[in-house]
Amino acid sequence: MKHIFTTLLLGLIAVGGATGCTNKVENVKPVVIEIPNNVFRVNENGGEFATDYTIDIETELEVVYTEEWIDNVELSEGKVLFSILPNDTDAARETTITLKSGSSRANIFIAQCEPSKRFEVFPLPDPNAIPYRIPAIAVAQDGTLVCAADYRHSGTDIGVTHNGRIDLHYRLSYDNGATWTEIKTLINGQGAASTDFMHVGFGDPAIVADRTSNRVLMLSCAGNVSFQNGTRQQHQNVARFYSEDGGKTWGEPDDIAESIYSQFDQSNYGPIRSMFIASGAIYQSRHVKTGEYYRLYCAILARTPNATHMNYVLYSDDFGGTWRVLGDINTPAVYRTADEAKVVELPNGSLLISSRYNGGRYYNIFSFTDEAAATGTWMTASFSGAENNGVTALDNSTNGEVMLLPVVRQSDGEKMHILLQSLPLGPNRKNVGIYYKVLETDMDYISTSAVASKWDGVKQITELNSAYSTMAWQADNRIGFLFEEETHGASNYAYGGYTILYHSYTIEQITDNLYRHAE
Repeated sequence: MKHIFTTLLLGLIAVGGATGCTNKVENVKPVVIEIPNNVFRVNENGGEFATDYTIDIETELEVVYTEEWIDNVELSEGKVLFSILPNDTDAARETTITLKSGSSRANIFIAQCEPSKRFEVFPLPDPNAIPYRIPAIAVAQDGTLVCAADYRHSGTDIGVTHNGRIDLHYRLSYDNGATWTEIKTLINGQGAASTDFMHVGFGDPAIVADRTSNRVLMLSCAGNVSFQNGTRQQHQNVARFYSEDGGKTWGEPDDIAESIYSQFDQSNYGPIRSMFIASGAIYQSRHVKTGEYYRLYCAILARTPNATHMNYVLYSDDFGGTWRVLGDINTPAVYRTADEAKVVELPNGSLLISSRYNGGRYYNIFSFTDEAAATGTWMTASFSGAENNGVTALDNSTNGEVMLLPVVRQSDGEKMHILLQSLPLGPNRKNVGIYYKVLETDMDYISTSAVASKWDGVKQITELNSAYSTMAWQADNRIGFLFEEETHGASNYAYGGYTILYHSYTIEQITDNLYRHAE
């Protein structure tokens, strides 16, 4: 039994259940609940705890309780011990344990929300169904969750099958993932019936919602040639979609590929022959704003004339209207070992790139000399894997998400940041999880090797075969996590297919209650 020790104050104390309910606290000062190696503070927002408790009472009290799901209530050496039985129903539940001593009473109000459920946003019900792949999620200004994915009639990546049709589907939640709209079609690929190159198929969505308006931007691969077979003259399109109403409806796409390709025509490596923007999250800066919008960043995978793979970062100061290469076109962020990559700002404003690689990730940092002008230099990329206690993707190389969040350490209330990285733990594409690394001081990210090594922990999300994953920070201060899983078995299509699942997590759940979100 895991115990929590505290001094109970007379009055009304609200205790949040294990699923993170928010409960009102009246007539009581904040109470510090000491858990081994950390501290949890009960305040006006309630709290989230494990399922077993010990409450230390200052005076001898009689225990009164009614609900059967509060079990093993007893007094022992001045303490009240009790446990909460697992919630095997779909209903919320609450009760009050009343402690009385003479005419004085203290009420412990315990509420447990409806158990947090995974939701199949884009299901693959059987092996022969048209497969879904490649999740993307964003949170609109009003808190709406916007999720998108490939619907692969062709069963393969863009262009691998000639005239291969791929649609983009999307789905919305207006209540932080509790309920969802029906699946909607963002755009249908036309396959062999297409009258132009771009509309054959659309896939690998990358998405961002502007934090100060109702605009949402999505970029995707499009066309009728694979990344591997692209040339400077015939390559995949980069389709750009906008929503002006928080992701509810979407306009027709336009192609912005040439505006990106042309920036590399004078590169020392030669004009790039193919490239695409990594799916998942497009990152919006927390503080760089040179016009109407906060800056956007995304990572591309580029292929040179001699088939070398390189990562670059693009930035936009007009919410995707125009894009420029960050830094020098002759200095890629990741060279040769590059693959699909994501970006996030570090606490000091530097930009971190995380690129998938077999066994883990390559990380690099861009240090700005002038943020507004987007000038600066890349460091040298460092590998993160089992050998340096980094993020470890055993026997796989898979796209995942990187995220930075402000947190409070429970043990002493100190504020700091936490870096998250999702990927399949392996072996192979299996056991998707979320690693975390605490950034207590700037020494924890002073170099790429510092970022790549000594990660602090990992939360495994699934035990099934699973692959791509992405995440976004929700309005209810939870991580909205979207990932591919073989929930109902493997797809019979050659390039596979998955059910794309949604789940949400608190920082406490990711870190085993060592940290909480900093408001």
